[in-house]
Amino acid sequence: MLINTAEKRKPGFRLAACATAFAVCVIILGAFTRLADAGLGCPDWPVCYGHILWPMDAEEVAIANAAFPDTPVEHDKTWPEQVHRLLATGLGFFCIALVGLAWRDRIKNRDSLSPFKLPLILLGMVILQGMFGRWTVTLNLWPQVVTAHLMGGFTTLSLLWLLTLRLNNYQWTVSPSVMQSLQSIKPVLITVFVLVIFQIMLGGWTSSNYAALACPDLPMCQTVWWPTMDFATGFNFAQDIGPNYLGGVMDSAARTAIHFSHRIGAIIVTISVLYLVWRLLKTGLPAAKLWAVTLAVVLFVQVSLGLSNVIWSLPLPVAVAHNAVGAMLMLVFVGLSHRFYTAKVQA
Repeated sequence: MLINTAEKRKPGFRLAACATAFAVCVIILGAFTRLADAGLGCPDWPVCYGHILWPMDAEEVAIANAAFPDTPVEHDKTWPEQVHRLLATGLGFFCIALVGLAWRDRIKNRDSLSPFKLPLILLGMVILQGMFGRWTVTLNLWPQVVTAHLMGGFTTLSLLWLLTLRLNNYQWTVSPSVMQSLQSIKPVLITVFVLVIFQIMLGGWTSSNYAALACPDLPMCQTVWWPTMDFATGFNFAQDIGPNYLGGVMDSAARTAIHFSHRIGAIIVTISVLYLVWRLLKTGLPAAKLWAVTLAVVLFVQVSLGLSNVIWSLPLPVAVAHNAVGAMLMLVFVGLSHRFYTAKVQA
């Protein structure tokens, strides 16, 4: 059983589940916006060329172009940017409602075990994400902010999923021998989870510095096994504020260093995740085996999408899917970690 009965679930479960699904949509549209080079589709914030939506008719476009002569309206870039902002605002209202429900439950029952701090943290994260979104525009796609915005989105989604799991109030009940096996796997699980987080961060850094096509071939890079790379520049996290980073400003050697590092990270993560899958299959717990199969499938899809990005030169649908499945991989690890840390021994 993955979803508990209505009687055992805590208040707010359905709202948290809906918010999680909504956050997935926000992240996918955010990835589309970034990968379609629409991150500066609206040069002002929070409005778009002074509009709540965006300039639509010829007169509005003419006025917008006169007000922003350096950034003329491009309809294929304005709508993704502003719709992403509006959906992110909607996610903020979801979080406000979750805080309200948690507060009401706490007032009704002072001994309630329903999470209260987590909805507050989520609301704070969404507000911080709004600021990252603003700085993404005002700092002209500064890679540090773009990467932080991506990781903030993944963190928000992960916390919403964790809240949903906690409100579902479902736990594994296992035998003492299986519990001992789960305890021995915990360090492996956490280590691999950390590796996955770092790999996602590296993927964000690759994307924000436009390094996804620095190595256009497989399995080699630029027809050699060890290409010319500049790691010092590629991983300089103190890049100047001011230039327009649309399209990237690093030279080929720096971008190659970033891309190559992401490839090496993918190999390390793949081996680590497969080892975790093997350990889960050995527990003898059917639920753990189901999670292991899910993890293996998501990993296979993610690796396949990563390879496809190189083979077909970063087609937009594949690149967006690569981001989305990366988020799914995070959710699998959050769910698996929750199951491990809430499991109890059979009485």
